Amino acid sequence: MGINQWISIMAEGLAETLYMTVVSTMLAYIFGIPLGVVLFITDKDGFAECKVINKGLGMVVNLIRSVPFIILLVAILPLTRFMVGTTIGATATIVPLVAAATPFVSRMVESSLKEVKSGVIEAAVSMGSNTFQIITKVLLPEAKPSLIVGSTIAITTILGYSAMAGFVGGGGLGAIAINYGYYRYQEDIMLVTVILLVAVVQFFQETGMKIAGGTDKRRR
Repeated sequence: MGINQWISIMAEGLAETLYMTVVSTMLAYIFGIPLGVVLFITDKDGFAECKVINKGLGMVVNLIRSVPFIILLVAILPLTRFMVGTTIGATATIVPLVAAATPFVSRMVESSLKEVKSGVIEAAVSMGSNTFQIITKVLLPEAKPSLIVGSTIAITTILGYSAMAGFVGGGGLGAIAINYGYYRYQEDIMLVTVILLVAVVQFFQETGMKIAGGTDKRRR
């Protein structure tokens, strides 16, 4: 196989990895932010405390988080096939990635919200703000820097999950590393894929930290 073909394969793998990671992260935050908010406001001493909801939702989140990704990926293959019509390829991998990442994101969101000073919330409550206003105008804006930092951790975690999905035909750089580097003992291909994965992680990490620093009012 010529160098041009290898470049084409690597470029396609990189594009698939970025596609899986970015889309999965976005969907995980779409589902994870509301879950994290509910976990926070219904917790003990929360302004919408509800032990039943908090404990029940927390158990579900912890249960999914405790399942190793590779096992979860295989376990929900029927759901993946039902939703996207196939169990292989980059798009199919997004389903288990979102399923695994959403509970992780929800806990990170909950942790970020706990960093908001209670006095800020109490002031909003005393001024007559309703629950929706407190969440959208106080909690989330105040927790923005921490949420952005958390998103860089989440996206690198999801990137690692996407690489593992290569064992079951998930596509991307992980599949290239496994199919060529592992099964065919092509160590140079393995090395290139590792370098590309590290570069992607560093890009997301540095970008996320810069954005978080720019939104942190304490640094201004």
